[in-house]
Amino acid sequence: MRLKADLTLLVVSMIWGSAFVAQRVAGQMGSVYYFNAARYLLAALAVALFVGRKIIASYPREQYKWMLIAGFFLFAGSALQQAGMVYTTAGNAGFITALYVVLVPVALFFFWREKPHWLSIVAVGLAGAGAYLLSTGGRFEVHAGDVLELIGALFWTFHVIILGKFASKFEPMSFSVGQLIVCGLLNLGLGVFIEPIPAVNGSLLFAVVYTALFSLGLCYTLQVWAQRHTPPADAALILSLESVFAVISGWLLLDERLAALQVFGCVLIFVAVLLSQFKEWTSSSVDHDHLVEGR
Repeated sequence: MRLKADLTLLVVSMIWGSAFVAQRVAGQMGSVYYFNAARYLLAALAVALFVGRKIIASYPREQYKWMLIAGFFLFAGSALQQAGMVYTTAGNAGFITALYVVLVPVALFFFWREKPHWLSIVAVGLAGAGAYLLSTGGRFEVHAGDVLELIGALFWTFHVIILGKFASKFEPMSFSVGQLIVCGLLNLGLGVFIEPIPAVNGSLLFAVVYTALFSLGLCYTLQVWAQRHTPPADAALILSLESVFAVISGWLLLDERLAALQVFGCVLIFVAVLLSQFKEWTSSSVDHDHLVEGR
């Protein structure tokens, strides 16, 4: 089951990477909050229709509480990421957002007193270095939107942890619908007050539909299920491959090229993910699957 969950997260990272192209289209049209609202609410509708009557059932009050919390962190992370890209480069945004991979074990240590395995420390260091080289090519310049991206990375960090520690207690499909609705409504409410309604065209509609049905509706549902069977730190590292698949998608669809340092960054990220899995074979004192399932 652990291997199946890890492979599921790998598929999620592939789809998220390919969705980067669609999100770029929306961003170039100046749409942030309405774009997020449309795609998150459409994703919630799609998942709800797929689940059917199951979402009408009565669930424990605690589930609704954690759906609200997860939805808020999802909203904050997505809104800050999209808003930050208006004021900074795509390379900087990709690097800073990827820092949540490094921040997950740090947050687990400071807030839950979970001591990271020494291989996890090495792995997150490699992942951070790889994300830096991949996203910036070794040339990092500070821009105004970088602060927004950094704050957004903090919210992504806690969203990953919440799914691993608390969403695992509940039925994954209904939980996914709940957090998507919360995120969509919060984006819509913010958009009404601070953003003009964007002009609708074919490109924007495609971006909304693709990201809603695949990168959100499908992937967040798969993520909720998969993180019931794999530790949060490992999940974050596997999902960090999103940046690799984003570059591949950009190369295939946008004819973007990679410098030698960026290729080396991809290699570092792959090594980090493999290292995070290898640590399970060398650890005999900590049962990580039990930590996730038992909380």
